[in-house]
Amino acid sequence: MRINLTKKDIVNSIYMQIGYSKKISENLLEDFFEIIFHNLKKNNKVKIAKFGTFHVRFKKSRIGRNPKTNEKKIISERKVILFKPSKELKKLINERN
Repeated sequence: MRINLTKKDIVNSIYMQIGYSKKISENLLEDFFEIIFHNLKKNNKVKIAKFGTFHVRFKKSRIGRNPKTNEKKIISERKVILFKPSKELKKLINERN
């Protein structure tokens, strides 16, 4: 039994439910991801109704420590992507079957 949902699974689902060819279904999914990536790269929020919101946050550089060796290192500044699920998604995940 497979646990992870893959991109191939999503493409097959689009193919089966909508009836587009697998190539068109894959292009549709790729375009969807590209829109999200492009907007996150411009530091825009991406809000998908009844799913959640993606946004980018800037983290400053800081001193970190390797827990095995206790060696201190500087962790560089970077952008991180955060996801906040919607109330509907939280409710759906917490429903009892």
